[in-house]
Amino acid sequence: MKQTAVFLFSLICASFTFAENASVASVKELMDKTGTGEMAIQAMNQMLPMIKKMVPEAPEAFWLEFEQELNPNELVEMIIPIYQKHFSQEDIDAVNAFYDTKAGKNFIQSQPLIMQESMIVGQAWSQGIVQKVMMKAQAAKPQSPQASTPQ
Repeated sequence: MKQTAVFLFSLICASFTFAENASVASVKELMDKTGTGEMAIQAMNQMLPMIKKMVPEAPEAFWLEFEQELNPNELVEMIIPIYQKHFSQEDIDAVNAFYDTKAGKNFIQSQPLIMQESMIVGQAWSQGIVQKVMMKAQAAKPQSPQASTPQ
């Protein structure tokens, strides 16, 4: 009985030593620094032509209203709990401190260009793979008897 009580007491004490959840304010600060909401809206705007193709019967007025409804602050509020789930207050404070440094500011400023250039490289990479696989598929196709006999 005494061992059980000691174990339970240890367990309770250990639960209080877990990392503190990140505050809403600190996560918002991080998201503001990194432009998370604005980047999400930019991504949505880039995907909009594909979305429009999925609903071709929608009038242009629908899409204008859709764009007006896009609110980066609303999205940020929805994402904050995800950050809180994965990061402690200590983690968020450290990342915020990094983004306040010269290197952190440079990192944030460079991200859009890095993403843009990475997408170009990724597209070229995937196109190369598609061509390679298509060539292998062509080579593996059995040739028709007429194509292999001389005329």
